[in-house]
Amino acid sequence: MKYLLFLIPFLFASCGGSNSSKQLPKDLDSLLVMFPDSVELLVQHGNKMMKELNYDKALADGAKAFRLDSLSTDTKMLYADILNNRPTRSMADVASAQKIYKSIIKKEPKNTKALVALASTFSQQMDFDQSFEYINRALKIDSRYRDAYVMKGSNYLLLSKLNPEKDGSPSKKYMDLTKSSYETAVQQDPKFFEAYLMLGSLYESDGNEICLQYYKTAVTLQPKNPDVLFSLAYAQQTFNQPDKAITLYRRMIKLDTSYYQALNQIGVIKQYNYKQIDSAIYYYKSALQTEPRFVEAWHNLGMCYEEQGELTKAMQAYAKALKYNPDFKLSRERADILKYAR
Repeated sequence: MKYLLFLIPFLFASCGGSNSSKQLPKDLDSLLVMFPDSVELLVQHGNKMMKELNYDKALADGAKAFRLDSLSTDTKMLYADILNNRPTRSMADVASAQKIYKSIIKKEPKNTKALVALASTFSQQMDFDQSFEYINRALKIDSRYRDAYVMKGSNYLLLSKLNPEKDGSPSKKYMDLTKSSYETAVQQDPKFFEAYLMLGSLYESDGNEICLQYYKTAVTLQPKNPDVLFSLAYAQQTFNQPDKAITLYRRMIKLDTSYYQALNQIGVIKQYNYKQIDSAIYYYKSALQTEPRFVEAWHNLGMCYEEQGELTKAMQAYAKALKYNPDFKLSRERADILKYAR
């Protein structure tokens, strides 16, 4: 079955003339219905589902491909990657993936992808010595292997949280190593927008305005990705560039009208930067029309009503916030203050 995709069009063309090849569907789903036991198709579809973060379908593809062919590197990598990366993975899944990755490396000791994937299993098991050992093995084979530096950065980020400073903040030593690792990753792959987002987030958490440059680069690479736009817009809002932030939030809403967080943040800017309370209320209500359970928007709406002296409406807004999240401290405090002020 390995050469199925190449052979079938040829067979149709040779048997039925120039138009008969149109009978063969081009999409993977339809092909899998026709050829459900094609390992090649299962691997292609499984990898596609992985990229789309549809892990349930990816697991179904990967497990079936592995049952049909447990010796192929492609099937082993797919199945192990799903076990190792799906959000609902257990430590038993990680151990199973680890075993599969080791079998790949035994056969292909210079497989850098498998080496870094194996390193990630040890990281999840908190065995950072073993994780770094396999990362470094991959880098000895290919010193420019981007994903090895990403894995290093992920390890250092975990270590920064496991070894906090005396004030409880993440370890500065390991945070610096995290940034250095991700910066090296983008040097190897200047189009790796996820690393620019990570660097932006790391510097933003430090209160360092250089985060804007990393976010801008990510937006240049993914100009129509609402999540990337949100990261830059929120940083612009944080670093006192409200006009630029609003422009980006509105651009996001044009790309995705259901992006209620953008509507909420425009409301925040209208409320706190420009003191335009009526306009802020409009945007909070617009966000709630899309997501009625959005607690922050209910709270912000309550604050606007307080500003206008509409205390009954404010109490109703805080009650809504607490209905959806009884532990939301800000609304609880405001509701109590209004309750006892009456």
